[in-house]
Amino acid sequence: MKRLVLFFLLTVQLSFAGTPFWSKTGHRAIGEIAQQHLTRKAKKAIAKLLNGQSLAAVSNFADEIKADSNYRKFSAWHYVNYPEDKTYLDVEPSPYGDIIIGIQKCIQIVKNENSSETDKVFYLKMLIHLVGDLHQPMHVGRLEDRGGNDIQVQWFNRESNLHKIWDANMIDDYGMSYTELAASLPKLTKKQRKEIQQGNLYIWVEESQDLANKLYESVEVGEKLYYRYGYTWWSTVEQQLQKGGLRLAKILNDLF
Repeated sequence: MKRLVLFFLLTVQLSFAGTPFWSKTGHRAIGEIAQQHLTRKAKKAIAKLLNGQSLAAVSNFADEIKADSNYRKFSAWHYVNYPEDKTYLDVEPSPYGDIIIGIQKCIQIVKNENSSETDKVFYLKMLIHLVGDLHQPMHVGRLEDRGGNDIQVQWFNRESNLHKIWDANMIDDYGMSYTELAASLPKLTKKQRKEIQQGNLYIWVEESQDLANKLYESVEVGEKLYYRYGYTWWSTVEQQLQKGGLRLAKILNDLF
């Protein structure tokens, strides 16, 4: 029985490995937002590690390495699934890790003075991506439908699913570059930015799960989605991108 459970978990893990996350544009927008809110000290240290590259430039690294089977062990770091009536801390962690474990591991290695520069660079790039994934609500969805991947819908008469709607369809069809998208987000006061940055990973993952539960109710299997869905939920997309960027900046500023 234990072997069957482990086999099921591994199958689920690998089935997630080929899915996109927040689209390249979404991740770059989060990186751009974070870049704008780094302290001078953090900006300098990060530029040194990344050889002058911006956060946006490396924000899709964790997806790109999926093409190499040597990095398959990191696939489970992109998401976490647990029942809607539970909290993250209520359930036993996956033996393969999850998005919270992944982020914590990245922080630990980047923070450790004894870590090699190679490891610091690798895990910094992973961290930038994973904080973005944490704010894509379907990455904290249900195990049984693979975070909405199995909930089939149509997007402007194209085959899609609930996960893909939130990963890519709405952002990509909006038609903005990542810099345009980041610049178009609502302007926040200093107080509002600080409020968003409050809390910790355990609070933020519950926020994403609460939102995921609402999104499950936003569609029916086989539903044809058009402008109305995007109009209804676009402000939520903006909110999550902004939260991801500001909270990534907070984590990086604390690290450096």
